[in-house]
Formats: sequence, structure tokens, C-alpha cells
Amino acid sequence: MGSKNKLKRFKENEKFDNVFQPTREELLSGNFEFKGRWAKKVFNNSNPITLELGCGKGEYSVELARQNPDVNFIGIDIKGARFWRGAKTANEKNIDNVKFIRAQIELVEYLFEKNEISEIWITFPDPQITFKRTKHRLTNLEFLNKYKKILNINGCINLKTDSEFLHGYTIGLLQAMNNAEILYSNHDIYKRSGSPKEAIEIKTHYENLFLNNDKPITFIKFKI
Repeated sequence: MGSKNKLKRFKENEKFDNVFQPTREELLSGNFEFKGRWAKKVFNNSNPITLELGCGKGEYSVELARQNPDVNFIGIDIKGARFWRGAKTANEKNIDNVKFIRAQIELVEYLFEKNEISEIWITFPDPQITFKRTKHRLTNLEFLNKYKKILNINGCINLKTDSEFLHGYTIGLLQAMNNAEILYSNHDIYKRSGSPKEAIEIKTHYENLFLNNDKPITFIKFKI
């Protein structure tokens, strides 16, 4: 993407009422105005909140929101020029139960209060395969502990990926954790029956490319 297009999208994001761009300093200060108040102050309801972490273009967040009007959805990504597409689509189609936040995922506990989130989706994250990149894997122990802080008691996490490595790595961590529960696990959701419909009915652009190359898509649903 050219720099001019990026700048144009950044400018549009600033005007979108469904995009929030808190500064790192604002979050770390502990005074972020919407922490603990997303449903009431932003969505103007008391519906449960689902996050998509590393939402990319926002395709999953927007489609989940369209299919589930009684749930609030928030996509988070540091790359605002990417989720611009999702934010714009949501505005064009009047899907008002989805918002986007430009922030680093490592700051998620500063964005939301304890027990504020009902569900988390992590869709096709970079698996960060090399050992030195372990700290960047979105399902490493440090990140899982952050998610645990903001999830309510019945909250669950969904990991959908084309990486067999990340799938296996995550299962290994969960099996070693106290009180973690794997609700569903599948190494090839499109070739085995019984996959949750929300895992197979929504496909991202890159997921379609993977499928065209006959690459298996894995899925785990779990509690921590």
C-alpha cells in the first residue's frame, strides 16, 4: 500500500465514529475513559462484548457483528490502515454493534476492566515460529494471563489459524495450565464434521487463499 493511501485512510479513521485511537500514555495512566464502560458509553446497551485481537481488515469482526446484533464487537489492531476497511464497511452498511481500536494488543488490560469481555477471537495471527519471537505469540502464557484478567467467568477464547505449529503450541500450553479447559479442537475444520458454524461460515480474504491452496485451517475454543 502506498504512503498516500495510508495517509488517506488515517485521516478517514480520525473522522469515523466507530474508531478509537487512544495513546499509549493515555492507557498506561489508567485513566482511559471507556475502560469498564464500553457497553454503556460506547454501544449504549448492556450487551456482551466480544473482541477480535489482531483484526487485520476487520472482516471477521464486521461479519460476526452482522450475524449477532445482540452482541457488541470490537476489533483491535495497531495497523489502522488495515482495519480502515472494516470500519468503513460497518459505517456503509449501518452495522453499529462493531467498533475498532488502534492499539497494541499487549495493552489490552488497560483498555478493558476485569470481567468486561465475554469472548475473544484470534484469527490468523502471525505464528512467530522462531524461538526468539515467542514473546510475540498471541497465545503465549503472558498474553493468556492478560486475557484472563478481562474475561468474565464464562468467557472463552477462539483461535483460528492456518499454522499447525501455533495450534499445537497453544494446546500444549493449555494442557499445562491449571483450570484451562479445551472446549473444541480440530486440525482441519473444513474436512471434519461438527465444526462450530462461526468457525466455518466466515472466511477472511487470506483464509480463502489458504483454502485454494488446500491448506488445512485449525481451530481451538477454550477457557482459561
